[in-house]
Parts: sequence; structure tokens; C-alpha cells
Amino acid sequence: MRGLVTAFRTLTVLPVPGKDVARFCNAFHWFPVVGLLLGLIQAGVGYLLMVFGWSEIAAAGVLLAGVLSTRGIHVDGFADVADGFFGGGSVEKRLHIMKDSAVGSFGALALVLLFIFKWVILVKLLSLGLYDWIVSGIVLARLSQVLLASSLPYARSEGGTASGFVDGAGLPHLVSSISVSVIVLLVLFDGMLLPFGFALLVVSVSAGLSGFLSLKKIRGVTGDVLGASSEITEALVWGAGALFFISRF
Repeated sequence: MRGLVTAFRTLTVLPVPGKDVARFCNAFHWFPVVGLLLGLIQAGVGYLLMVFGWSEIAAAGVLLAGVLSTRGIHVDGFADVADGFFGGGSVEKRLHIMKDSAVGSFGALALVLLFIFKWVILVKLLSLGLYDWIVSGIVLARLSQVLLASSLPYARSEGGTASGFVDGAGLPHLVSSISVSVIVLLVLFDGMLLPFGFALLVVSVSAGLSGFLSLKKIRGVTGDVLGASSEITEALVWGAGALFFISRF
């Protein structure tokens, strides 16, 4: 259970008693579980705010709940990746930029576009009552981190904040996190295989493209890359949910 403690402390601001796991990579077993709780919190906020019938405000509430419950850790990683990947001309330069705590022009622009996209999609999801897709996007966002960390090397030779998670991650973490995510999705979608398969396809493509770009730009992954992948996957799964529903009716 120490892995669950570490997962909560890493991914959320929630105070969790107990000791951290000895090998941080073992927290990956629990990432989808934490994602489920975060998803229920954010979807719950959206549901409560929809009582007023104002989907735009409810969508903003979902986004705000996500930032507050996670300390904006993945949003920060997304901005750092945008600055590093598109602002540096070499691997070393990109890694140096990503380590800088200041947000540059690429990062700021990327954040604005990300939140606009998420907000627009959430307005549609909430107006259609697709809370299952909101939760699914948040769960699969955490799964994408496990997919990348278990498949790619850590990019910094000197180590870093996320090296303890990436080093040692492998097949057991993939199997457990995928299994939990599959069970959660089947429950959320009431066993309907079409949305279930579509959601899994989206996270596979999202994680695959994020991994490919990361390998090309910095020859591996970092904590920022994992966070960026989470944000991208979340947005794409939400968008896929809206498109899936609209295309059927």
C-alpha cells in the first residue's frame, strides 16, 4: 500500500498518511486508481455546477478543480516541454530550458491553447451529460504516464526528479496499470465495447506520439514529458468522447 501513498502524494495535494514506497516506480501500479479519484472529483464539480444550467461555468469549474487538486503539476510540465522542445536547437539546450522554472513564450502560448481546447470540449461534454468520458480522460491521462515511463529511458544522464519513477519501471507496471484502467473503463461505459475500445485507441495513439516526439527531441523522457503526455491525453480523450457521441446521433 505504500505505492498508493506515493501515488497520491505525487499526483495530488491530498494529505495521505503513511510511508512512501521504497522504489518509486512501484507507485505506477496505482496511478489509474488515483486518476479515478481525481476524475470523480472533477466530474462531481461539473455535475454540481450544472445544477445552475450554465455549462460554460461548469466547464471552468472542472478545469479549476483539476489544477487545484494536482497543484498544476502536469500543466507546468506541459509548458516546460513546449518551451524546451520548440525553443532549443539541441538535446542539451532543450533539457536545460525544460529545467528552468520560468515559463517562456512557447509554454505560455501552449497553455492558453490547451485550456481553450479543454474548456470548449468540456462545455460540450457537460451539456451532453457525458461525465463518464470526463472521468475516463483523467484516468487514461495517468495511464499514459505509465506507458511512457515503462517503455522509454530517462533522458537526463545525471538523473532528476522523476528518475526514481522511470528507473525500474517495466512490464509489471504496464500490466497492472492497463488492467486497472480496462476495468475502470468497462464500468464507466457499462460494458459497451465501442466507446471502451475508442478510448483505449486514443490513449495508445497519444502516448505513442508523445513518446516518439520525446525520443526525437531529448532521447527519452523526463517528469515534464510525463506531465505533458498526461495533459495531451486528457484533452484528446475528452475530444474523442464528444466526437464519438456526436457522430452517433
